[in-house]
Amino acid sequence: MNTFIDSDIDSISLTRKHLWASLFFPVCAVTFIWFAHIFRIYLDLDAGDYGVISRTVYGLRGILTAPLVHGSLGHIASNTVPLLVLSALTFYFYQRVALRAFWLIYFLTGILVWLFARQVSHIGASGVVYGLVAFIFWNGITRGSVRSIILSLVVLFFYSGMFMGILPNEEGVSWESHLLGSFSGIIAAFWFKSELEDEEKTNRDPFAEERGMPRQRFLPAGIFDKTKLQRQQEAEEEARRIAEEYYRAQQQQLPPAPPFWNQTGTW
Repeated sequence: MNTFIDSDIDSISLTRKHLWASLFFPVCAVTFIWFAHIFRIYLDLDAGDYGVISRTVYGLRGILTAPLVHGSLGHIASNTVPLLVLSALTFYFYQRVALRAFWLIYFLTGILVWLFARQVSHIGASGVVYGLVAFIFWNGITRGSVRSIILSLVVLFFYSGMFMGILPNEEGVSWESHLLGSFSGIIAAFWFKSELEDEEKTNRDPFAEERGMPRQRFLPAGIFDKTKLQRQQEAEEEARRIAEEYYRAQQQQLPPAPPFWNQTGTW
């Protein structure tokens, strides 16, 4: 009983630790963006000077700075709230690749905008936000684990309205950043699809290794490497083994047979 209780407490503690670790980078990133916004307003700097200006040498620096600058309070609020939520989800559920995926989306979005977007100044973190939405959604397709599929459906449910943002239907909005950011997220999902998390491979306690306990797989290792005939033969052998064990158990439960001279009543 004590072991069971200790195990539960330990799992809660490890989950809480993992949650705080997953929030560290997203909170720091959002805080830095707000600090950059306040700093720009204080110095009365033009946000457009720090955006991505397509196919110009001057606009190259926007690949680094554009997601950090925003035109208004409403602009930064509408970007940093989903950025915090989506990056926290990414770091919590895909901690093995989260940091690399984030920076890949960050820089690849800026590069693609510089190459293909209209020759205006593109500012704001919305491209990164769209990239994270696409990354989480397409992980459900590329990874195929139950957890990634459920997470992609949740993101689709809450952020499906954002898909209209990839269309050129609103003046003053960088729809190219949204579209190319989504494309960057898809590339990141395919790039890291083979680096599965431990919880995606198993159906048991995700903290088992930290407690020195062996893991148990949801499906036998290498099951998808076997041919259909091999799996059928193994299933038949397993059914035969179970039938034999059942027959032996039934034989052990039968009463002993009477002496043969009493079986006919004539001896």
